[in-house]
This record gives sequence, C-alpha cells and structure tokens, in this order.
Amino acid sequence: MPSLYDIARCGLFSLDPEAAHDLTLGALQRFQNTPLQALYAQPLVHDPVDIAGLRFPNRVGLAAGLDKNAACIDAFAAMGFGFVEVGTVTPLAQPGNPKPRMFRLAEHKALINRLGFNNLGLAQFIANVQRSRVRNRPDSKMILGLNIGKNAATPIERALDDYLLGLEGVFPYADYVTINISSPNTKNLRSLQSDEALNQLLLALDERRHALQERHHRQVPLFLKIAPDLDEEGIAVIAHSLKARVQSQSTGRWGLIATNTTVARDAVAGHTHASETGGLSGQPVLAASNRVIQAMRQALGTDFPIMGVGGVLSGADAISKRAAGADLVQIYTGLIYKGPPLVREVAQALAQVSR
Repeated sequence: MPSLYDIARCGLFSLDPEAAHDLTLGALQRFQNTPLQALYAQPLVHDPVDIAGLRFPNRVGLAAGLDKNAACIDAFAAMGFGFVEVGTVTPLAQPGNPKPRMFRLAEHKALINRLGFNNLGLAQFIANVQRSRVRNRPDSKMILGLNIGKNAATPIERALDDYLLGLEGVFPYADYVTINISSPNTKNLRSLQSDEALNQLLLALDERRHALQERHHRQVPLFLKIAPDLDEEGIAVIAHSLKARVQSQSTGRWGLIATNTTVARDAVAGHTHASETGGLSGQPVLAASNRVIQAMRQALGTDFPIMGVGGVLSGADAISKRAAGADLVQIYTGLIYKGPPLVREVAQALAQVSR
C-alpha cells in the first residue's frame, strides 16, 4: 500500500523540480506547529551521541541546501531528525543563477542543481531562526547547524569578508556553524579549498570565533564542508590545514562535512540532463562521498568529527557512511525521493550498528 508521501510525490514529480521544491517548503512552513504537522511528524529515534562537544539526539541530520532561509526548522525537527542544518546563507540577499537551474534524474534517484546560493540574506535568515519554536523550547534537544557562504558578487579575493560577516551574524544562534567552500555553483568558490587560501580562511575564522566566544560566553564548533571531487593531493591539503588548526592555540572545536555535490557525470552518462552544469546529488554520489570520508578519516585520525552526506537513500547507505568513517549522517536528495520515512529508517539502522 503506498504511503502518504508516495501519493504526494506523484503529484510533485509532475511539476518542475524547483516549483515542487518551493511548493513543498511553502506547505511545510504553513503546516509546522499546527495539527497538520501530523501529516509528516514521526517519533524521534533515541540514539544519543557526543560529537564535537555537542550531544546529538541521534545520528541523522538534514543537510544544508533544502531550507536555505531557515523557514522550516520546526517542520524538519518534527520528522525525527537529530539535527537540522539550514542555509547556505550569504550576507546579502541574492537571486541565485538564472532558471531553469534544477533538474530531476529520477531513474538515478538524483538531482542536478545550479541554484547558486539563492537566499533572502543574513538578516531574514536570523529572524527566521529566532522564530523557530523548537529552538525556544527549553526541553528541545535538537541540534541546529547554520551554514554560511559568500555572495556571488563578492570577488574571491574578498571572500573572507563575507565568511566573517556570516559567522558574526549566526554565532549567537548556532549549535555549530558550517563553512561552505565547496558548492560548484558559485564561481571560483572551490579555489578556497587550496593550500594557502584555506589556511588563511581557517585562521581568520578561528580568531573571529575566539572573540565571539569571549563576547557571547558560548562555544560553537566550526565544520568545513568539502567537495567529493578532491584528488589525493586536495584531500591531503585540507587534512593538513584542519590538523594545523587543532594543533594550534585554537580555542574551539573543528569538524568536517564530506561531501557536497559533484561535478562528475560518469554515473549518469547518457541521461537527458547529464550535460547540465551544476552539482549532482543523490545516489550517484554515494561512492565518491564515501571515498573522501574514508580518506579523511585516515588522515585526521579517529577522534576528528566527520559528518557524511551524499547518496543516502536507505539505511544500508547510511551504514556504509559509518563504515567509511562518518560519525553522523546527513540526507537531502534522499528525502525528496523517499520522504520522511527515510529519516526514521536511517536513524533506526544507525542505532542498530551503534549498539
């Protein structure tokens, strides 16, 4: 018997992908904290784990990109996620890249997007976070990650300015902050993953975090989000930079999110949309993401916090992320194809292997 989401998906998949995305987020925003939330709410799977100085209620999180403006935090919390990451937010509002910019590859359970950090800007993002009821509930245990990036109009040489503005803005409201330097849809952004640029970025963020911790009297881990297309040399550069921060006089914790979308098309060659520019997400990214996770775990050691994301469409996929070395797992495209039941499936699978 088809689930409620299976029925809804038939209608949504008849629409343009971005139109379906906007329609779904609009409904979630209207339904959250109302009786209609029962349509997608699920009990939380309790599988607590301590990572990066935070206690996560379970190991399954929403990846950034789905809720760019932090408008649906309560809705996603109700689905049983142990943690929710929203954004990417840029200091100033921006429309993103021209449409069409999202493409569905249903037979591959994948998406290609070149959205380009379309969002309403930092001020609106923070206002939405502040309105979240789950964040204002004293008994809430959900972890909230806030993901920051740079504006498209900001020259890459001034990218640090945008990241510092973002960190300053979100710091008081985040359980952790993600530094997104790996989207393929902002020109030259991935160049920040290179040696000298990355070292300068991480050092400056560490120094600003120290000042913010003194001002706000709270600790906030920083997670670096990287690409799945890195070669061995690129992986070594990032691992070296992160270890340098950990071994320095850094007063805060660092973590890694592996990985973002891929620019590779080998797994979808021949598909109608394979030649579209942008980032490929979903099932075809699983192996590449797991490769980077495994390499990073070997380079960073057993105690460094790693979130694994990319290609999780089942409990077995999530277990493969854990086997590769991820402490926590995030989903995005899988939620579009499988719906809220995937959250519970993944949480239960990971709880089993954690015991």
